Amino acid sequence: MQRYENRLLAMLFVTNGLLFFDRLAINFLTPYLHAEFNLSGLQIGALTSALSLTWATSGIVVSRLADRHAIKKLVLVVAIVVFSVSSVSSGLAAGFLSLLVARCVMGVAEGPVLPVVQTLMMVESTPRRRGFNMGFIQAVAAGVFGSLLGPALIIPLAHTHGWRTAFYLTGIPGLILALVLWRFVNEPSLTRVASALHRVDDAEAEVKAKTKTKTIRPLANRNVMICAAMACLFLTTFYSVMVFGPLHLMAGRGYTDGQMSGFMIALGAAAVVGGALMPALSDRLGRKPTLLIGFLLASSAPAVVAFVQADFTILCVGIFVAWLGMGVMPVMLATVPAESVEGVYANRAIGWVIGISEVIGGCVSPVLCGAAADKYGASAPFVVGIISAVLAALLVTGLRETAPGRVARAAARSSTPDDEQAPSTVSTIS
Repeated sequence: MQRYENRLLAMLFVTNGLLFFDRLAINFLTPYLHAEFNLSGLQIGALTSALSLTWATSGIVVSRLADRHAIKKLVLVVAIVVFSVSSVSSGLAAGFLSLLVARCVMGVAEGPVLPVVQTLMMVESTPRRRGFNMGFIQAVAAGVFGSLLGPALIIPLAHTHGWRTAFYLTGIPGLILALVLWRFVNEPSLTRVASALHRVDDAEAEVKAKTKTKTIRPLANRNVMICAAMACLFLTTFYSVMVFGPLHLMAGRGYTDGQMSGFMIALGAAAVVGGALMPALSDRLGRKPTLLIGFLLASSAPAVVAFVQADFTILCVGIFVAWLGMGVMPVMLATVPAESVEGVYANRAIGWVIGISEVIGGCVSPVLCGAAADKYGASAPFVVGIISAVLAALLVTGLRETAPGRVARAAARSSTPDDEQAPSTVSTIS
């Protein structure tokens, strides 16, 4: 079991990595697209928003299907093939509209990937490694592939061979990965998924897995809804830097391609370190304290981009420290929602949190930030990002703790000699 857990961790790490490599590629190519198509700030925001909207919609719909049927591996493989082909098609765009359509199709394919991947990892993870595993395949993978390798490979490639070639080459690894996943990933049974988080007997789990469930169940959970609200705000902070940062630094401050690549690599390195550190920290300190630390750290990232007038090295150090806070993303998007509901609803809870946050934080906020930049100046999106992260930190106070170790210790402290069977599962606090 331990060997398969580690093997699955490696495969899903690459899966999520390529997902964000393809998704974030357009952010690194924004200056080139802006130059060729003469895009406005609103149009640049719309390219991100369109993908986020279709990502959210398909993520919610397909997550429900994956909860009710044992088709997680099939969904994952098909999605990877489609978003890889869509990435290639982005390079064929003749203008803004055709590029927008390609991004919409990519969003449809990518939407189900993260909920399915996190559920597969949750099922196979030992409780003491759950937070680390789920954070590793999301935040660390996104950092390594999306923010570290992405700018290091895509920006020089676009500079020497053109942005279209960069899009063409981003789709090839995904097609190879789809074959690997189809061969080596095991499809978990509905019973296995249902009992992953809650120690119920097989008969009870089978009944729960086969019972017709209602989509409203995760939405009735306080933790799930707070996580969705925090994610909407936190994604606004994320996109304020990732979408408008490259354009602001190159067009506004005159950074060279090499400097821009170095800046984005600093972001990627921080995402890797934070993505490993923050989820592991949440296993020890608890989910709530870790989320608070992450949100407050990340709130300084837009300020560094917009207002720090220092030499390049100091700027990179500042953004590295601030961007460590983004490592709490998987704790908020996946770990807390999954731990707050019964196992049979885990995939759907993750899907709803990601879906709601993508619609508002990923779809609405980039358009609003782009419009604000057009009207109020290049610094406006970053002001919005700062405020959003601070508001997310305030919402942490409403969460109920879900970390298994913290919950078990709290239950032990509250137990009495007459009540030695005090409940210790996460469901008692959700």
